[in-house]
Amino acid sequence: MTTLLKNGHIVDSKNNREGVFDILVEGRFISTVAKDISVPADKVVDCSGLTVIPGICDMHVHLRDPGQTHKEDFVTAGEAAVAGGVTAVMCMPNTVPPTDTPERVRDIIRRSETSKVKIYPCAAITVGQNGLELCDFEAMKQAGAVAVSDDGKPVENARLMMEAMIRARLAGLKIISHCEDTDISGDGIMNEGAVSAKLGVSGISRTSENIMTMREICLANDLKAHIHIAHVSTKEAIKYINMAVNLGIMVTCETAPHYFTLTDEELLKRDADYRMNPPLRVFDDVLEITKALCNDMFDCIASDHAPHTEREKADFETAPFGVVGLETLLPVTLTRLYHTGKLPVSKIVRMMCVNPRRILGMGGGGLEPGSPADIAVFDLNENWTLNPDKLRSKSKNTCFKGMKLKGRVKYTLVNGAIVYEDK
Repeated sequence: MTTLLKNGHIVDSKNNREGVFDILVEGRFISTVAKDISVPADKVVDCSGLTVIPGICDMHVHLRDPGQTHKEDFVTAGEAAVAGGVTAVMCMPNTVPPTDTPERVRDIIRRSETSKVKIYPCAAITVGQNGLELCDFEAMKQAGAVAVSDDGKPVENARLMMEAMIRARLAGLKIISHCEDTDISGDGIMNEGAVSAKLGVSGISRTSENIMTMREICLANDLKAHIHIAHVSTKEAIKYINMAVNLGIMVTCETAPHYFTLTDEELLKRDADYRMNPPLRVFDDVLEITKALCNDMFDCIASDHAPHTEREKADFETAPFGVVGLETLLPVTLTRLYHTGKLPVSKIVRMMCVNPRRILGMGGGGLEPGSPADIAVFDLNENWTLNPDKLRSKSKNTCFKGMKLKGRVKYTLVNGAIVYEDK
């Protein structure tokens, strides 16, 4: 099977290529990138006026499979992913049971073959994610895990995290840290501040995230190990990470679109679809996260896709944390960062397509001949309004509902096959 993408504006940050080119796909791989390719093809897609990028790698998703497939499963997650131009995801281990053995890693890889998106397991740091005993990192690496994390929970014991960093380095795995001091965050359900006080609910102090971020940096420095800080939401955490990078400490980090788009004032609606952990912060945090993105201080933008059912999200104060984000990752980022003149598409591609794969050691992320034909094609200027009922995810708990967006995926290819077309 050959597919020819004609006249698209390619943005390939990995290979520093940008401009109008054709891409010839033969089987599962890109064979040629050039102007005016005229060879016969089984399918020709006119990409005139469209932007063509490598498929997005979302390195922070919760797929709920196994154990909570009433919220999401590999098939529905794949449908949601490709509709957002995402061709690869790393799934977090807080499944039921947790992904804490090589057998469970292999099970995810085997069963996820039914999905349209490439799924890479992140295994747990501790057995049962209970923070007491380390998993067998080497065995889980051999089984196919690409990283380890207890995301959804922090590793509270500093000595155990030290040992985890040492073992992860020996196993060739990256550690993804959920930075939260649960003794500080307590039973908080949103950012601690004026809005939580007005609503009369318990808040989560920003110190909870900041103090754990500093701990991870100190451990990484002492051990000469790498640490990846997940879902950064505070201006202080950004400052600490930037300081660490300038000192040569091996720290990488990510944020999510809701942290550079929304503030805790959304919670005045008493709508649990705006509750996630870390929580939405205040305007100063949104401003500083945006500045940090513009100044290349973030390595990645990820969705932290966390599906929950409408029933689970019905009660504002008791609902679980989390929002869906696979389908909104690119369009919200384009709307808030590109169309406001803050970032070129090339930098967005670097943070969504290139850096996640580099950090995880996955390869790919470019559009050069010989690379997997994982490609996203989108209309940079299409205006649309997000209707949660139209989302392909099994759950509809988006914090961007009703938002006017600019930029929409038109085609997605995975292994050379067109797996999504906007009709």
